[in-house]
Amino acid sequence: METIIASSPVTLTPGAVKEIKRLISEPGFDATQLLRIGVKGGGCSGMSYVLGFDHKTEADKEFEIEGVLCIINKSHELYLAGMEIDWSDGLDNRGFTFSNPNASSTCGCGTSFAV
Repeated sequence: METIIASSPVTLTPGAVKEIKRLISEPGFDATQLLRIGVKGGGCSGMSYVLGFDHKTEADKEFEIEGVLCIINKSHELYLAGMEIDWSDGLDNRGFTFSNPNASSTCGCGTSFAV
């Protein structure tokens, strides 16, 4: 049985959506993969963000943001609910950024946090 959630646990800014859609449209992209948003242990503050393309598993929920199909491990929703993902295209700081209201502390790299 497929689990699809109506509301998105995270949000993507218009810049992030544009960059993700650009990546999806690249030649050779595996269209069977969805955007995985999650966490993993490690990093300077205890947990690190996961953002990449992957295949859906039984442990995942699926949702859609602006036409981008996303997956999140059901157990990660607790850590990521309300998080905003943005794309920064500046000279000094190019990449995805994470604004997580659940983080009690973050580290300078911006990809690690504690709850």
